[in-house]
Amino acid sequence: MKKTSQTPSGGGHSHSKRKKSGKRTPPKGRRGLFFFRRFPAWLLWLGGLLVTALYIGLFYYFFVDPFSFRWRAIYGEPTYPEGYEVRGIDISHYQERVNWEKLRNASIGDAPVSFVFIKATEGEKLFDDNFNRNFANAKRNDLIRGAYHFFVPGVDPRKQADFFLKIAQLEPGDLPPVLDIEKKGDLTPEQLRRDVKIWLNIAEREYGVKPILYTGYKFKMSYLNTPEFDAYPYWIAHYYVEKLEYKGKWVFWQHTDCGKVSGINGFVDCNIFNGTLEELKELTLPEPEILEH
Repeated sequence: MKKTSQTPSGGGHSHSKRKKSGKRTPPKGRRGLFFFRRFPAWLLWLGGLLVTALYIGLFYYFFVDPFSFRWRAIYGEPTYPEGYEVRGIDISHYQERVNWEKLRNASIGDAPVSFVFIKATEGEKLFDDNFNRNFANAKRNDLIRGAYHFFVPGVDPRKQADFFLKIAQLEPGDLPPVLDIEKKGDLTPEQLRRDVKIWLNIAEREYGVKPILYTGYKFKMSYLNTPEFDAYPYWIAHYYVEKLEYKGKWVFWQHTDCGKVSGINGFVDCNIFNGTLEELKELTLPEPEILEH
């Protein structure tokens, strides 16, 4: 049933009486403004500047300072660790077309580009589109070359090793095969070490030399810092530090992913060899021995 409003018997409009007050209460949303009006303008400006300075300081402390080397590498002139005479790069299809004529005469800091690592394979099926062209051009332009495999945890390490050996086809004068291991996946540390060791053993049997083990500083310390891996040449990835703090033996140091090198479009990974050029050549695959009858 629809209810109807009733009109007082006196007829016409009813008038309610309002209490009058000498003070007017501001709406709730504006009460904060009335609070700040109690202070002089100069004090409010000073407080605002202090709060802004605090926010800037916190932002710098948490987001800029820890990555200051990266900011400088991206937005300024790249800097390279001093005291090393043999330098090189590593590339993949991400670098697209490389101008090898420029690269063969390029420098990193005050040293020429002496070597280049090239991505060959990933997992058991993924082949880097630019590998064959890059690998051939590196040799054609008198650069010491190497090939690396990106390890995928959880995929049969034997199939991964066989796939790499089929594609890479390393020759005497090339650097030893490289295993790039960056992810643990769903494996336990023990399973990861087992599978990595399987890949390394297969590659070592094929070429008769210890493969190079590439991984990050923290990853190695967390998962691959056990005695069985001490025998392998270690290529450490540790970016944006002035000095390498790793205490163990290392052969290569990938010190930035924001390098700028003539012949390469965009940024490129830059590396240091921990030795002389002659020692780098001694690390390469030897000529096969000729047996006398």
